[in-house]
Amino acid sequence: MTESSEAEKLSEKYTYADYLTWPDDERWELINGDPCDMTPAPKPRHQLVAMNLSGHIWFQLRGNPCDVYHAPFDVRFPPDPNTADDHAVDTVVQPDISVICDPNKIDDRGCVGPPDLIIEILSEETAGRDEETKFDLYEEHGVREYWIANPRDRTVRIYNLNDNGKYGFPRLWTKLETAESHAIQGLEVDLNEVFPDDQ
Repeated sequence: MTESSEAEKLSEKYTYADYLTWPDDERWELINGDPCDMTPAPKPRHQLVAMNLSGHIWFQLRGNPCDVYHAPFDVRFPPDPNTADDHAVDTVVQPDISVICDPNKIDDRGCVGPPDLIIEILSEETAGRDEETKFDLYEEHGVREYWIANPRDRTVRIYNLNDNGKYGFPRLWTKLETAESHAIQGLEVDLNEVFPDDQ
């Protein structure tokens, strides 16, 4: 491959229609047309925190119209909320945890439009993407509440959209506290039961 064709390949933009043709045994996200490789798989501590969080949330939401989904689960952000054409959608992410209260957003391929709550669990490989790229993305597309869980210091930062459609200053919750959601009424998570003690 020549240098010019390599540069052309690197600048190529993709859509959800392209994404659907990629191998099933690979995990990717697509952000504004740019593919992001989701390998390697998360480490055990990350997975333990994810399962603890999703389990506690699922238990509390029983009988509630909101449902909880954990990765891999596709969330598509169409550029126009009135259409979800596969060739127009250039952003699809796989949040660690998504809570969706509008069943009309769910189809047989995941979620179309913003979940009410998204949780990302930091790892060395994804911290920059979760705290910067995805922060901006979720804010832009109207995700009402964004939790960033940090297994290293055993904290959760919770961002809520304000009246201007921006995430305000976060509330920081520690392992010794019970995190409370503003977006999902009555949702509370005892973080002492989420973060494992250091071995």
